[in-house]
Amino acid sequence: MKQIILSFFLLCFTHFAFAQVSGGLSEGKKGTRDDAAIQEGFTQQSTDTTSTKAGEQKVGKIEQYLIVSNENDSTYVDTTLSLKKEYKFNYIRKDNFNLIAFSNMGQTFNTLSYDFKSELLMPDLGARSKHFSFRSLEDINYYHVPTPLTELFYKTGFKQGQVAQGFFTTNLSEQFNFSISYKGLRSLGNYQHIIASSGDFEVTSNYKTKSERYIAKVHFVAQNINNEENGGLTDEGMGYFESGDPEFLDRGVFDVNFEDADNTLKAKRFHLDHRYYIVKPTDSLAKHSLNVNHIMTFDDKYFQFNQSTANDYFGDSFKSTSLSDRATLENFYNEFQLNYSNDLLGDLQFNTSIDNYNYGYDQIVILDGQHITNRLKGNVGAVGGKYHNHFGGFDIYGDAGLNVTGDFSGNYITGKAAYQFNDDLLVSAALNHNAKQPNYNFLLFQSDYINYNWQTNFSTEKTQQLSFNIESEKLLNLAVDYSTISDYAYFKRDEVSGGVKPFQNSSTITYLRVRLDKEIKFGHFALANTLMYQNVQDDKQVLNMPEFVTRNTLYYRNEFFKKALLLETGITFNYFTKYYMNAYDPLLGEFYVQTDREYGNFPRLDFFLNAKIQQTRIYFMVEHFNAALTGYNYYSAPNYPYRDLAIRFGLVWNFFL
Repeated sequence: MKQIILSFFLLCFTHFAFAQVSGGLSEGKKGTRDDAAIQEGFTQQSTDTTSTKAGEQKVGKIEQYLIVSNENDSTYVDTTLSLKKEYKFNYIRKDNFNLIAFSNMGQTFNTLSYDFKSELLMPDLGARSKHFSFRSLEDINYYHVPTPLTELFYKTGFKQGQVAQGFFTTNLSEQFNFSISYKGLRSLGNYQHIIASSGDFEVTSNYKTKSERYIAKVHFVAQNINNEENGGLTDEGMGYFESGDPEFLDRGVFDVNFEDADNTLKAKRFHLDHRYYIVKPTDSLAKHSLNVNHIMTFDDKYFQFNQSTANDYFGDSFKSTSLSDRATLENFYNEFQLNYSNDLLGDLQFNTSIDNYNYGYDQIVILDGQHITNRLKGNVGAVGGKYHNHFGGFDIYGDAGLNVTGDFSGNYITGKAAYQFNDDLLVSAALNHNAKQPNYNFLLFQSDYINYNWQTNFSTEKTQQLSFNIESEKLLNLAVDYSTISDYAYFKRDEVSGGVKPFQNSSTITYLRVRLDKEIKFGHFALANTLMYQNVQDDKQVLNMPEFVTRNTLYYRNEFFKKALLLETGITFNYFTKYYMNAYDPLLGEFYVQTDREYGNFPRLDFFLNAKIQQTRIYFMVEHFNAALTGYNYYSAPNYPYRDLAIRFGLVWNFFL
């Protein structure tokens, strides 16, 4: 399959490279593109093609290369170079301000901030450390393009390796589009036994009839995320690391806790979202519409931990060799909606859904007289509704859901109001309540290691969040949210057995978070600032986060060679205060609470030099160039050092036919 995909993208590369050399969109007679007018996040609804005279080639405008989200929000392809693109030029292709990466690309991230807003009714598999790069339902986009579009992404790894992605989309007709994408990663890393590798294959399509009464979106995703695991440095190795001894600057000489383990998250998903308009918006002078919608999703995924020989790091085991733990989840979801829209009443939806779940293992465990089952399976039925409307400058949104049948209770309600004062200033406030069961690995887990076997009867986790936002390019972006969390589920080392186990907090936690974003420009220079303050009131210290997190970028931006080259270069400063950073457990694929030592209070300085030539963005960076100057006290998690100085480069290249 990989050979077929590689051949396909090589064919696309040569075909569209020829089209680019031949002129493509950059040739005057075939149309030009004003990249300066493209703003990230701009919504564009028009899909009209460019009119042409007889005999001239028909081409599309950039606004016609539409990206349609899972929620049917539309933006168009953005080939500009910006600081936001610099922040997203990483393995997960998202701004990772609230995360700190592990030493190797493709490993996990530790979390510096949490968002407790949720509209989920069902638990998930768990192994949350493997889900930072996982492509969930909300991450999948669909496309509508007047001509074929290709994008190539590449970034170097550590020591040996890289991450590369090829994407292609085209409309076979005005009504039917498909896209195909593959992202592969392999990186050796600087420490012993931490090779990271992953593969992400995606196919999407969307179709509408000429009358636009029937619309369908379909996607298939196959993902495989594999990591060699070493348990981090030994306690003795941490002492040598922090000493800065030149003999240990070659990170490969450090002793690690083990060198014979790996874990894998593998998943496949098929998703269908299709609707039929009984009454179209243009069918009457009242400008109302009525449609029925059906959503079907089938998820099949598993998390597996393998180790050749039992290790005291995890405690006693049932067997001494060939240890293997595998948790599987099959989930089949169907939702039916009735949607009504009216210019006066707004958008109204009623929905009902059924979730068929099957989580567990292929064996039964009896431990200390306790019978630990092998499966949690059943059906959960839910009902819900949504409402959306505009009143002058106000935008009102509401969403609610409730489990009404089955073994898992759950509910959520979200209300949001926003007011657009002018083209630059948007103010919004939102309220969210959610109650659902913790993830499946909190409820049931089995392992060849004795300490990692349990079946619990946890209560639903309950969260409430009140948030307030100001969005303004001229003034600032300000986000404030206040959350309360009851019956919080977490992992921690058990004081008796010494193993990592699930616990549930009986008291209520309060969490205040304030984030400020402001960019100050002076000529060709700019200073972009992001500052976050967090305050947690938690008597048992089970939710730990740094009080302050900041990122500041001073950069220079200018055009050269008659505007043929756009250049951005600067330095980014990252910092967070000391706190009881969560530790990492590779057997669970989870982070767990520790209160033995605080980590943080180390600066990270990154230099970048980025350039744009036509539709190609080139990135060059020197990561953590202050590593040897400010002391070897930088960690991503206990026993897991952060990255040393590294020189990396990459590119993003778009082709338009």
